[in-house]
Amino acid sequence: MLDSFAPVLPVAVVDDAATAVPLARALLAGGLTAVEVTLRTPAATAAIAAIAAEVPEIAVGAGTVLTAGQVREAVAAGAGFLVTPGSTGRLLDACLESGVPAVPGVATASEALAALERGARELKFFPAEAAGGPAVLAALVGPLPQARFCPTGGVTRANAGRYLALPNVGCVGGAWVAPREAIAARDWDRVTALAAEAAALAGRDPGSAEATATRRGPRQPLR
Repeated sequence: MLDSFAPVLPVAVVDDAATAVPLARALLAGGLTAVEVTLRTPAATAAIAAIAAEVPEIAVGAGTVLTAGQVREAVAAGAGFLVTPGSTGRLLDACLESGVPAVPGVATASEALAALERGARELKFFPAEAAGGPAVLAALVGPLPQARFCPTGGVTRANAGRYLALPNVGCVGGAWVAPREAIAARDWDRVTALAAEAAALAGRDPGSAEATATRRGPRQPLR
């Protein structure tokens, strides 16, 4: 799943559900095919429902999922995937039993192992920069080759390429692509321009150290 979102999964905070559909269309116009709407506002589930119903061309997921109740609410609203900032046994079970693809959050090798034991293979590395950044993910390639990551938290246009070059990274999560103030101002031209810049991050310098690492360790598809 994460590879189909590549290179960037926009992380959006939506305060007004009326902005959800034009936001999704602006992201699509810029070349991105998925959006994570965080469950941080009262408008979030309505925003997810609107995008799912009116812009089926884009995959819409629920982010900042914290409880089993939110799992149920997000799925009922039409979320096509779930993203959590961290993982507990109860939350992992609720996500994995929901029938919807889930990307549980982890920050350490132990947390990644716990998620892998429960059957999760695609994981959110959060908070990416604070937790050690690309160096930590590069170190996990050898012992956890089956894990696929979406690093989020401190990831920007400037540093996203360092993550995307790693063989165990399917995409990065980025709030910069859909700034909250741009959504509130309905500045869709800005969102489209940022999305186009993010979509272009798929192209990396083939001579870079990161690209060399990618060639040495090709990405493996997940079940």
